[in-house]
Amino acid sequence: MNWDDATDERPERLVGATADHEDQAVEAALRPKDLGEFIGQERVRQQLDLVLRAARQRQGTADHVLLSGAPGLGKTTLSMIIAAEMGVPIRITSGPAIQHAGDLAAVLSSLQEGEVLFLDEIHRMSRPAEEMLYMAMEDYRVDVIVGKGPGATAIPLELPPFTLVGATTRAGLLPPPLRDRFGFTGHMEFYAPAELEKVIRRSSGLLDVEVADDGAAEIAGRSRGTPRIANRLLRRVRDYAQVRADGVISREIAAKALEVYEVDERGLDRLDRAVLQALLKLFGGGPVGLSTLAVAVGEERETVEEVAEPFLVREGLLARTPRGRVATPAAWTHLGLVPPHNPAGPGQSGLFGP
Repeated sequence: MNWDDATDERPERLVGATADHEDQAVEAALRPKDLGEFIGQERVRQQLDLVLRAARQRQGTADHVLLSGAPGLGKTTLSMIIAAEMGVPIRITSGPAIQHAGDLAAVLSSLQEGEVLFLDEIHRMSRPAEEMLYMAMEDYRVDVIVGKGPGATAIPLELPPFTLVGATTRAGLLPPPLRDRFGFTGHMEFYAPAELEKVIRRSSGLLDVEVADDGAAEIAGRSRGTPRIANRLLRRVRDYAQVRADGVISREIAAKALEVYEVDERGLDRLDRAVLQALLKLFGGGPVGLSTLAVAVGEERETVEEVAEPFLVREGLLARTPRGRVATPAAWTHLGLVPPHNPAGPGQSGLFGP
């Protein structure tokens, strides 16, 4: 059960990967404390375990670590585990909070030897701070500029050895010079349903909730491959089971609860289904432009593109093409609709055949 800090996705979505205040409070109690407790991400765990063991044997600091992947997969959790495994404190900040080189210098100058600095959303850090970080990571030194204009003086400031753990949801936005300075890079993958079932069973024990195996499977199948969402759905199903049942979460209870919260068997919520229904019923499956599709569902263009579409594309329900958005045959099947003979529209060649 692994989580990350909030991103720009709207927090009110039950299946959104953003951590709201309730999530953050619960996650503090549910986070695993070491790599042995951490569920999933087997390859990253094994590689990171080797990095940390070797550093401990050398009695030195661990290499700088870059963790990339979608929100809610465990980047923040792993950063805390790195600090715990190394037996050192952790300092947490984020890219948007580092808007000036002086902000970064203040954080770096207060680090203790061996301390872990977790920098979330590192790709959103300002360029001057980013350039200062290059020297800090490589030489454990920063130059603090005192004064302005021709009289400005650079004062070198030595830093104690530290480990930077950077987290990003958009690794492609990191400049190569910054990526190259990380000794270890791990990419966090979406979880398989079986892994999410383990997450749910562990969380249910910590929350003192009784969950049947089929109930855990039902919740896992609707969790979009994301532990944070699985834990959020578990809490909402727990509420339903407590109020309208005997408190035990079975498959039937989980299905009824998530029907109340408008999360279907594939993890689609109201917004996701609205996009698909507009695409299928109003535009015959597409292609249709993003702006037109957004108007049809009464949402902003950015909301449809950044909040709804990524999951629909990943599930194979929608395709982005140069001519617009196109529904796949799976989308028609999921909504129980019969596709027209030519899903691409009259007189056009469909993306998936005639």
